Amino acid sequence: MEYLLEMKHVTKRFPGVVALNDVSIGLRKGEILAICGENGAGKSTLMKVLSGSYASHEYEGEIWVDGKKSDFTSVATAEHHGIEMVYQEMNMMLDASVAENIFVGHLPGRLGGVNYRKLYADTQTILTEIGLPIKPKAKVRGLNSGQLQMLSIMRAISRKPRIMVLDEPTSALTDQEVNLLMDHMQRLRDSGVSLLFITHKLEEIYRIADRVLVMRDGQVISCRNVAEVDQKSLIEEMVGRKIENLYPKKKAQIGDEVLKVEHLSVPHPTIKGKNIVEDFSFSLRQGEILGIGGLVGAGRSETLGAIFGQITNGVQMKLTAFGKEVAIRCPGDAIRAGIGFVTEERKKSGFVWVLSIRENITLASLPHLPGRYFIDRKVERRKAKGMSDRLRIKAPSIETRIVNLSGGNQQKVVLGKWLLEEPRILLIDEPTKGIDVGAKAEIYSIMSELTGTGVSIIMVSSDMPELVSMSDRCIVLSGGKLTGAFEGEAITQANVMRAAIAQ
Repeated sequence: MEYLLEMKHVTKRFPGVVALNDVSIGLRKGEILAICGENGAGKSTLMKVLSGSYASHEYEGEIWVDGKKSDFTSVATAEHHGIEMVYQEMNMMLDASVAENIFVGHLPGRLGGVNYRKLYADTQTILTEIGLPIKPKAKVRGLNSGQLQMLSIMRAISRKPRIMVLDEPTSALTDQEVNLLMDHMQRLRDSGVSLLFITHKLEEIYRIADRVLVMRDGQVISCRNVAEVDQKSLIEEMVGRKIENLYPKKKAQIGDEVLKVEHLSVPHPTIKGKNIVEDFSFSLRQGEILGIGGLVGAGRSETLGAIFGQITNGVQMKLTAFGKEVAIRCPGDAIRAGIGFVTEERKKSGFVWVLSIRENITLASLPHLPGRYFIDRKVERRKAKGMSDRLRIKAPSIETRIVNLSGGNQQKVVLGKWLLEEPRILLIDEPTKGIDVGAKAEIYSIMSELTGTGVSIIMVSSDMPELVSMSDRCIVLSGGKLTGAFEGEAITQANVMRAAIAQ
């Protein structure tokens, strides 16, 4: 079959690294081609070549559109060929309206003026088509991360692309928003639009894609019809090794109660007089993983934030750690009580992106490093190297900037930062968000090893198989209230979901 788009023998080099090595792919008209692989496999780099982010002299290889060789010199060149890219990192004008963000650069009007009536009408048409319940005139600053991601997608759709590239588009979306996106992707495909769909979520590949292309270490490993490949072989091709158990959870020795949270209430961040968490009580035992399930907005992340002292304004609770009542007024109080916190938004609050692996790993432990006036760098390097080796962080050295690491290795650095503090209780919010299946298995293995040494973990997760497979006990929040508690074989997707939609 003739291809609408071909990328032939593409090689892209960075100092000391070959990010793409002789990569060739073809995309047919009106198909969804999923591209998967571990973080660092070269997926996003390949799409940046296609989108014109790298000029043609910055890489080797050719790009052909409609059977003709094209010289991609800029983003404008790619757009001229009908190629639109939706990146993971959203770029929005926060104080402009939804309509202005969707049509930025293509505002309707003439003689330098904007036809706002047409702008809002065209925006409403797209919003209705997608099924997103927001207003064209609403300020973008008030939208959540999922709505911002949908806005990026609508911006691309508004330009009527022939080829649409989606880089991890569902990582910030709710289940409802994912359904809206999948439905619209099908409509785009049926109308003749071709889609390149990068995702870590295997269930999405089997749900929506026609073919799946696997990349590893900057090379194409395979490209097959989705119906011809099973999930086990797909994972093994991605990671380059057999994974006998994706969820390596060992049965831990569950001990006595180490944490008790009573009557926790957290004010809603935007609605005055309303609580996002309401009179919530639970306990945690030594060596167990306590999962917290629920839908977006149920109050799960706010619960962890209150326990760790990140959220304090208006919070009410009685917290007992290791038999002693503790007042948590700031994160320092939680750290002194033996509590660590791996946040969901690692890029926002998990690490300092301009610093190295060494500097980020030792960040929480600086007060405990030797040195009267200056940090003993020799000790710091030894501790950071030891933790990096323990967590199998892939990088040229511990002096590598964390921003240059894959998502899975960034998550390991954030985890290592807290492990160096040797917490007895670890709060983890979305432990594997945005990372590949190989790194997921390694994170799960680390969690299991920690509980084996007596560390207790509270895990918030929107990944249902992860929640079910890794939790010793699971409690569920709905509307800020406890609606379910399950243990052992009673932790099933059906039970958790029923409790999650109880209110």
